Amino acid sequence: MKNALELAQAYGVTIEYADLGEWGCAQLRSEYDPYGPVIRINGRVVAQLDTTERDDFIAHCIFHELYHHREAIGEIRRQHGRRAREAAAEAYARAMLALR
Repeated sequence: MKNALELAQAYGVTIEYADLGEWGCAQLRSEYDPYGPVIRINGRVVAQLDTTERDDFIAHCIFHELYHHREAIGEIRRQHGRRAREAAAEAYARAMLALR
């Protein structure tokens, strides 16, 4: 998780834990707000995880949302369509986790 936090700090992105609400069967893990910029990680989910799972979950969320930040600042080209953007963010997060 350390390198995810360091990368967020390098980009000037704040990390917060928040109750992201009920989403029915779906689970909102995290969200990116470009007006902070801030990444909010769902505290409801974090509270249910053990230490190892928690660190991996948080790092994954940060990397995923940093992809969206990189889109917002024009560092990478924004994909067309929400599904494509989310798939690209997931691929980025998995690749970054594999480098740890």
